[in-house]
Amino acid sequence: MTQTDRTDQHPHVRTALRYHEAVARLAAPEQLAEFLHPDMTHSQLPNALFPTGTERDLTETLAASARARTLLSDQSYEVINAVASGDRVALEIKWSGTLAVGFGDLPAGHVMRAHIAAFLEFRDGRIVAQRNYDCYEPLT
Repeated sequence: MTQTDRTDQHPHVRTALRYHEAVARLAAPEQLAEFLHPDMTHSQLPNALFPTGTERDLTETLAASARARTLLSDQSYEVINAVASGDRVALEIKWSGTLAVGFGDLPAGHVMRAHIAAFLEFRDGRIVAQRNYDCYEPLT
């Protein structure tokens, strides 16, 4: 993970970066839960993988992270920019993930890529809301 903006001095940006580092290394759900508020919601706006979008609570978010550990052999997040204001953080991210198993027409070993805008809200020092706008490169 790289960070090109010096806003990483903001405590919520530091937490957001550490959280994405944990997600990138496919950390166990209990490790990710340390970053997440019990009332957490995660929204993914419609994209190539979720055409109607998704809305998950904390339990569903952690279950999805557990599934990712079986679908991906590796992933990375390159944070291009981070902006913080109060209890909100906006991140611009380049993501890549290597498939551990085939996915649709894509074989195991295929590297998927996406450009992501992630908006995080914090409560009590933890992420209480995450909203992702994921723009996947062609899935071919």
